[in-house]
Parts: sequence; C-alpha cells; structure tokens
Amino acid sequence: MNMNIKLISPRMSLRPMDTEMKRRMAPPLSLVTIASMTPKQHTVYIEDENVGALHFDDSPDLVGITVNVDTVYRAAEIAQVYRTKGVKVVFGGIYASACPQDVAAYCDAVCVGEAEGLWEQIIADCASGSLQSVYQHREPVDLSLVPVADWHFVKKRNQYLYYNVMVTSRGCPFRCEFCYNSSEYVSGKYRNRPVADVVQEIDRIGSREIMFIDDNLIGNFDWLATLLPHLKERGIIWHGAVSTNLVHHPEWIENMAQSGCRSLFVGFESINSNSIKSVNKRQNKVDDYEKLIAMLHHHGIMVNASLVFGFDGDTTDTFDATLQWLIKNRVETMTGHILTPYPGTVLYKRFEAEGRITSRNLLKYNTSHVVFQPAQMTPEELQTGYVNMYRKFYTLQNIIRRRPQNRKIVASYFLFNFGYRKFGCLTSFLGTLGLMNTIGRLARKLSYNI
Repeated sequence: MNMNIKLISPRMSLRPMDTEMKRRMAPPLSLVTIASMTPKQHTVYIEDENVGALHFDDSPDLVGITVNVDTVYRAAEIAQVYRTKGVKVVFGGIYASACPQDVAAYCDAVCVGEAEGLWEQIIADCASGSLQSVYQHREPVDLSLVPVADWHFVKKRNQYLYYNVMVTSRGCPFRCEFCYNSSEYVSGKYRNRPVADVVQEIDRIGSREIMFIDDNLIGNFDWLATLLPHLKERGIIWHGAVSTNLVHHPEWIENMAQSGCRSLFVGFESINSNSIKSVNKRQNKVDDYEKLIAMLHHHGIMVNASLVFGFDGDTTDTFDATLQWLIKNRVETMTGHILTPYPGTVLYKRFEAEGRITSRNLLKYNTSHVVFQPAQMTPEELQTGYVNMYRKFYTLQNIIRRRPQNRKIVASYFLFNFGYRKFGCLTSFLGTLGLMNTIGRLARKLSYNI
C-alpha cells in the first residue's frame, strides 16, 4: 500500500527577547531526516507552522508530529483535527520521548527516542492496520542507519535564515541534571555518524558554511580528527557546540580554527562553582573559563556563552556578577536561560520530590519563565534578573564594550548583536516578506565573504 504521509512541526513559543526570526532560523531537521528515511513508494510532505499556516483540508494516511515541551498543547490540537477524520497520528521528538505516558492520550502511537528502524515499522504497521501504541529501541541505533538528509523535502527555503544545518552525533558524554540527556530514554552512549556520510551530506547541502547542531561536537576527538581535514579541504566555514573541557585540548582548538571553525556555543552555564556542582556538571571548571575564552579568541573563534540562572547557588548578585564577567572577557553573544526542570529529567524528579515545582503549564517551560521555587531568590527576583540581564547585555554601550579585539570576528559580531538582537524586530519583518534566506546569504557574505 502506497501511503500519503504528512510531517508537522507545531508553532514554537517565543521568549521575551526573541523575535519571529527565532521561528525562521532553520527548517526542522528532525522531520527532514524522517522524510529522508521513508521508503520511496510513499509520498511524504512537511509542513512547518513556524513559517506559515497549516493546511487542514487534506486527509493523509498517516501524520507524524514532532513534539517539544512548549509545543505539546498545539500538537494535541493538531492531532485531534486529523484523528477526527480517522487519520492515524504518531508523536515523536524530545518531549514525547521523555514523557510518552503524558502524550499517549493525544495520539495513536509514540516513537520514543531514535526513529531509524522504527519509522519504517510504524509505516508498515499503519498500512496493515496493526499500529502499536509505543515504538522504542532497546539498544542505541547504529548511526550508519541515519540517512543523508534530502533537502528537497523543504519547499520554502526562502522562509528560513539558513538551511545548512546538520547533526554528526547522538547523545552527549555527560548527563547534567537539567538536560534531556539525563532522561531515562537516553542511552547515555555518545556515538558519531560515519565520516563519509557526514561529508556526503555537506556536499549535498552545497553551502560553504555549515551549522553543526550536535549536543557536543567534541565527544570523540579521534572521530573529529578524521572529519576536520575534509572541512579544511572544502574551505568550509563552520560552527558548533562544545563542552568547556575543550580548554584541556589547546591543540584541538588550533585544529578546529584551521579547518574553518568561526564560532562555538559553549556550555558555561554559570560562573558560580556551587551552582555547577549542584546539577552534576562535573566537566565544568569555573577557574578555566577565562583561559578557554582567551584561547578561542586568539584563534578567531567567536564565543556564544550558554548561561542558566536560578541554580541553588545563585542569588540576586549573580546577575550583575555574570554581566561584568561577560563584558570583561568580551564574550560576543549570550544565550541565557532560566533554569527549567524539564519533565523527564533528573532535575524535574528532584524538584518534584522536594515540592518545588510551582507550575505545570508546559507553555512556560521554554526557559524564560520561573516554574519552580528558587533556593535563594523569590520567583519574581529570578524572573526580573533574567530579563534585565538580557536587556543590559545588549545595550549599545555594552555591545561597544564587548567588541572583539580579533579582527576576524568583528563583522559577524556586529551583525549578530545588531541584526539579530538589537534590531531583530526589523530583521524579522524583512524576513516575513520572504527575504529571510536572502538576509542569511548577505550575512554570510559580510561575515566570511562566502
């Protein structure tokens, strides 16, 4: 039986500092991957509610919805529309995997964790009328089964800032309490895709700039050693996310820079050692932070600091101390979060046992709302401190004070701080006119001459 299959990404929520550009950063890679592994006899199409209204006048044979914690309510609404028509609906994604029992009532089946090998079975079972309620691997997937993403499934590329995103690994070597990697469904085993597959996907994307969106790109240095020469050979400019233990490998920072690395998202999380210890983030040594930043800057690598506020060691003084530290070290960009105990994580279980969860409204679980009782602040103090932290970090004065000393970073620094943050509303407006990808191409040209 040949089936018509619709894959949906529900509209995400925005934080106070976000603009519509956040929704239009990149196509949903998870759905592109699912579409790419679908047997060829079936017809597959993707609709992303973040770039346009969903069309409910169709009647596919199967609907797959990717579900995050802040989109679960919308996912349930979408599912109801199709289930009323008699269409089978499958949920997957991070929240559905972490809390399958909580979404079971909204769908016909839940795909827990990795979909390779399961998605094909789900389609076959749906076609035969024997769809099961839960699909889950007992062992981690061999990542050679991950398909090379076929971007022809993305029909509205001009609606996205960029589509040159890819994943080279699954999992993380660490299991920090507040991260979904601490959930039971995650095996904890860090694995990489075959380098040949990664290189093939880079060539298929056809861009000289690549965004690696792995949880941690440096989980296996031996594997990384085989990839970097391919990036250098192709003249690729690339960006990724790493853990702070990179500071112990200065030779790798040099190798990464020579292969085209221009920015790294670094999980500093807090400059408070007690806060770091409170969530089992053992790889972070606060005393090494400034050394790591200096090394990255020396090699022309921009730093995007991931920071979390609301740990048990944090007080109202934490915000100003962190701001001054960021300015002192000329950190180019910051991605700040309010500590959020995602359901299914170790942190959520601990806070629930301690009676500290104060809100069950999952729309607030997008790291910009206080949904628990902080240890040394009131919820109002944490909320206000977080919002003010963002506002102060991106004032004109502090943008100037943080400007890079390495000339290689200057253009991309000012483009991000002004185009994405300071005047993001204007950029977003232009993007909604169908110019988002044009803006992305212009940014690449101005930043890296590509």
